[in-house]
Amino acid sequence: MPPTDRIRDHAGQGATTVAAHRARRRLRADRARQLADLLRRQLLTGGFPTDTLPHESILAGDYGASRNTVREALDLLRAEGLVDRQPGVGTVVVARKYPHGLDRLMGLAETLHEHGRVTNEVRTAGPTPAPAPVAERLHVPPGTDVLYIERLRRLGGLPLSLDLTYIPLDIGTALLGADLENTDVFRLLETITGRPLGHAEITLEAVTADAHSAAVLEAPRGTAVLMLERLTHLDDGRPVDLEFIRFRGDRITMSGLLRRSC
Repeated sequence: MPPTDRIRDHAGQGATTVAAHRARRRLRADRARQLADLLRRQLLTGGFPTDTLPHESILAGDYGASRNTVREALDLLRAEGLVDRQPGVGTVVVARKYPHGLDRLMGLAETLHEHGRVTNEVRTAGPTPAPAPVAERLHVPPGTDVLYIERLRRLGGLPLSLDLTYIPLDIGTALLGADLENTDVFRLLETITGRPLGHAEITLEAVTADAHSAAVLEAPRGTAVLMLERLTHLDDGRPVDLEFIRFRGDRITMSGLLRRSC
């Protein structure tokens, strides 16, 4: 074989070896991601009662994975701040996410009452001209004053969400004298209007925290937060509460029950 052909043949074998190695790494990374999803579900739902995960060899056997795959999956969970490695103990759960249901219309304190006391730090509360998108959603003329409330909400003393709320002023005026620090706005709205809340339209997406939001939530700048936009109506259909809620994604998990209609 001519020297140039031998060089080409060697180069081709080398390229094939590199490609195969990369394929194996991708496959292991895929499996690690799949395993991390399964383990995340377990630790968030109390699947490890002692808050200590089984040994890597046990996890490998339980899930039919290699030890390397298990290690990579645990690294992913460690990067999320959910687990940590403690010498002499193993991998332990160090953070929990609180469940927030999406299939019932409830205030945050009502939703999380089993997990501790929700407190509100009222950062701003007062009338402001309604921006056009807010006026449209609340069915008020653009520029009409609405009540604007900004609250930092904590669970067990830890920052959980930053809530920006717009309420029509004919209802909102009464809220200014209410106990916004210890009472959900939903409960106050029902008391003031004498009507129950009916339904809400929601949109949930991940957004990058701006510098202000990150500082208030004590989260790393540029981190992703869960943004819940919610427009709540009274039982007669009137829109009364437009909220933009930024949740710390490392402290909350959203869940709901969906039914397929025929």
